[in-house]
Parts: sequence; C-alpha cells; structure tokens
Amino acid sequence: MSEIPGLIRGLEGVIAAPTAICDLDGINGRLAYCGYDIADLCQHSTFEEVVALLWNGELPDRTTREALHAGLLGARAIPPELVSALRLYPRGANSMAALRAAVAQLGLYDAESEAIDASSLRQIAIRLTAAMPTIVAAHQRIQNGQDPIAPRADLGHAANFLFMLSGKVPAPGDARALDVSLILYAEHEMNASSFAARVAASTLSDMYSAVTAGIATIKGPLHGGAGEAVMRTLEEIGTPENVEPFATAALAARRRFMGFGHRVYKNGDPRATILRAMADEATARTGDRKWFEMSIRLHEVVYREKRLHPNVDFYSASLFAALGIPAELNVPIITIARIAGWTAQLFEQYGDNRIFRPRAAYVGAPARAIAPSTATT
Repeated sequence: MSEIPGLIRGLEGVIAAPTAICDLDGINGRLAYCGYDIADLCQHSTFEEVVALLWNGELPDRTTREALHAGLLGARAIPPELVSALRLYPRGANSMAALRAAVAQLGLYDAESEAIDASSLRQIAIRLTAAMPTIVAAHQRIQNGQDPIAPRADLGHAANFLFMLSGKVPAPGDARALDVSLILYAEHEMNASSFAARVAASTLSDMYSAVTAGIATIKGPLHGGAGEAVMRTLEEIGTPENVEPFATAALAARRRFMGFGHRVYKNGDPRATILRAMADEATARTGDRKWFEMSIRLHEVVYREKRLHPNVDFYSASLFAALGIPAELNVPIITIARIAGWTAQLFEQYGDNRIFRPRAAYVGAPARAIAPSTATT
C-alpha cells in the first residue's frame, strides 16, 4: 500500500493525552513514576506505597499508607457468587479470559459500579486492586482441582497472593521479589492496554468496563503475553547447552524471540535490569538456576546477533518460575500490577475528559453507483 499523507500506523509516537503519572525516556532508558526513578522506588518502597503514589501524585505519609492498607484488606475477599461462577468455568479456561470475565462480573456486585465521581472511582479502584489477586489465585486453584484459599490480613499484597496460590506463607525474599515485580509492572504510560482503558472511559463508560477493556488488550501476545511466551521458548530449548545452537538456527530462519526489543526503549529497558538481578537472587535461593542461566545465554546470543536488548518480560519468566508461579499466570500477574496504573490514568481521564475520535484514511473503491442491471427489485 502506498504511503498515505498524515497516516501514522499504530499511532506510534502520537501524543494522545497529558499525564502527571509516568515519565518514560526511551532514549536514555529511564522510567519514573510521578518524578521518582523506578530503581529508587524498587529499592525503598512497597507496591502499596507505589499505588498511593500513582493515585495521589505523592508517596504516602503514615496516615495515608495505613488508610490505603486498611481499604485494600477490607476488599480482598470476593463475593461467594463470583467464586461459584469461577467453579463453572471450563477446565483449561485461559487465565486471562477468566480474569476478564470475572472482573466484569465483579462490577455486578458493586452498587457504585456505574458511578464516575471522584470519590466513587477511588473506592472502585481499591476494590479492583484488592480483588484481582484473589480472583487470579482462586481460578488457578479451581483449575487444579483445589479449593480457593481465603486471603490473610497479616500478609502484604504480594505475600498474600503467593499464599492464596500455594497455601504456604512465602519466604520474605520471595514476597519482596514479587512486590518489586509488581512495582515494575504497575504503570507504563500510554501503552496499548492503558490507551484501550482510556478510550473506554472517554465515552463515560464505567471503570469496570474500562478495566475490562484494558484486560482484553493486555492479554494479547504482542503486549502482556510476551512473558509466558519467553517461558515456553525456554521449555522448547530444553537445556542450557542447547541455547546457542537453537537460538542461532532460529535467528537464521528469521524467527522472532519474544521478550526482546521495545517500541519505546531504544537502548535497553531499565525494568529488565532490575528483574535480572531479582531473578539471579531468587534462583540462588532455590538452587535451581536452569531457567535463569538459559535466559542469560539466550540474551547473549540475541544481542550478539541482532543487537536487541531484553525487555521487562524476558527475565520475569525465570523469576516467576523461581517463585513457583506457573507460566500461564505471567500475564495475570502483570495485570494485577497494572491495575494501579490503569486506575490512576482513569482518574486523569474522567477528571479531564474528551472522547477519543481518530480518523481513518479510506483506501477502498471510489464513489460509484449501482448499475440498473444489478439493482434488486
């Protein structure tokens, strides 16, 4: 197709909205939330504190932190009717499809679901942030023929998810590793899922609908689905010794490896550097270094041959495996983190709204009339 004046395919680089939440510098490989560098937040903050930062624009003081924590604790449990619905989902149901359906259903049990005033939106955001980990863990256990485990009030956000998934209180290092992962995935400016959520909200549809649009979008393999694809590739390769010949042959055949390259970051994804260190530490604790060592070798081959850097989804695969998280939950975990950023952006969208209405360049047949011989009577 010939070039069309003014057409920007995929809206790449188009500025679609102002935001005070996420500052992304793709050239210098910098990511900041509300002015705070992502590395500083991972070192000094918890996921709940980052949620407060994204929602309020400032790191929380003690009063704000305790109020948010209490709100999240009170909203972790999901309606028993929703648990019953999860039991009716077919065996083998895609975990993201299940989360999409469950979040839409969760809104049916919320009397404020249609409200879009600031106070109601804040309460809905708390409910979604608290309930989504419970939904993901409950669905996974039901799929495995196990009963869901109720959340525990004495555990933090990440630790509670790991507990609901396995039935075991995680080691502090494992809980912290997941907490850092949630921080890294919490927000990333105007990516496809955030844009989809904003588009839905711009019609003044409700927050549950907007979040469901985000879930439907992040489910795609070109967006959130890359992490699971990385793990499937490692499983296909099989052993550390097979990485070099497998990857070299695959690249020669023009195969694309997921988890490499980024539309915005041109010189490396800062989140990948942090996740690599976390995966190194986690696999050292478990003593099982297979997937991490394979990741290192694959990283080296792909960079040598294609000069592509790993993105955030690459090292998350071996990290989540070390935490005992099955590969099919990689995208749901990203989603239970990204709900913080989605809702923060939805606060902005509802607060200063203009409906999104781009145009399309028509490339079909020219104007024509129905010939008398072909007209119906």
